Amino acid sequence: MIMTFRWYGVDDPIPLKYIRQIPRVSGIVSALYDVPIGDVWPLEKLKLLQKNIEAAGLKLSVIESIPVHEDIKLGRSNRDELIENYCQSIRNMGSLGIEILCYNFMPVFDWTRTDLAMEHSDGSTCLCYNQEELKKIDLRKDSLELPGWATNYTKKELEVLLDAYLEVDDDALWANLEYFLKRVIPVAEESGVKMGIHPDDPPWSIFNLPRIITDEAALDRFIHIVESSSNGITFCTGSFGPNSKMDLVKCIRKYGAMGRIPFTHLRNIKRTGEYSFHEVEHPTEFGDINMYEVIKAYIEIGFTGAIRPDHGRMIWDEKGRPGYGLYDRALGVMYLTGLWEGIQKTLQNK
Repeated sequence: MIMTFRWYGVDDPIPLKYIRQIPRVSGIVSALYDVPIGDVWPLEKLKLLQKNIEAAGLKLSVIESIPVHEDIKLGRSNRDELIENYCQSIRNMGSLGIEILCYNFMPVFDWTRTDLAMEHSDGSTCLCYNQEELKKIDLRKDSLELPGWATNYTKKELEVLLDAYLEVDDDALWANLEYFLKRVIPVAEESGVKMGIHPDDPPWSIFNLPRIITDEAALDRFIHIVESSSNGITFCTGSFGPNSKMDLVKCIRKYGAMGRIPFTHLRNIKRTGEYSFHEVEHPTEFGDINMYEVIKAYIEIGFTGAIRPDHGRMIWDEKGRPGYGLYDRALGVMYLTGLWEGIQKTLQNK
């Protein structure tokens, strides 16, 4: 496996030299954050990003992510041009030997939380989602202050998007995803790139918007749209975890054995209701994700893809991007790699 760490470029308060000091981390997960959504990612900018990461003694292992334009998700008439731009971006990353692309197909919003700094009893803070709090929000009336998103939209832009999605149900979104995949996956395959779709986070509809990558049945449907190892899944335990009906270990074994998991996010969560949860420390005992069995499953299927510790708490008075501080994610790396070594050696000695 390749242990990686998310880095938000030169504006990230965590410098690459700090990441380089975390034992076992060899790869960086990053992106171009200044390219307008829908435009081609310039080869020279990707080269520069790669060069800067390599100068720090690390490797650009994963692009997370090239955003999918809303007009593609909506199936609008200009989607072919936008998809071709997307394909060219894939060609450019493939030409540099960047082999993994994480992306999502969530309408309007990426991951969504209702609190970025819920306090634990030990004084650390974490990301939290509370369905009852979300229900109180009227997107057409309230200010755009909900944690995790909305700063990308003016009120008018958001209203236009919400109106457009009134005509798009789950079936229509599936159809638009299929249209997208049938055009980009062959290009990814030719370019030596494995794409991994990120599950919807949280894995259910919010604000009556369609969300479709939510459970095992959805993944079964997804992987058969295009039968290719380039049509894969970014398996995020923290995104699927709030769905108590989903057997994460079974799914890792199932899709991993098919070669359909090029990238995995490992994060622990604690469910506080059917549709509410908060994030916790990585070790199994603190949440509802059996991280021991998750790691064991990856080892037993011979996983060679990329892993990154996902959202961490903010600890030791660190200030920074919520969920993406240095200290707790570094602790997560050490826990996960310790599990990996211990389980691997135990299985080898049997």
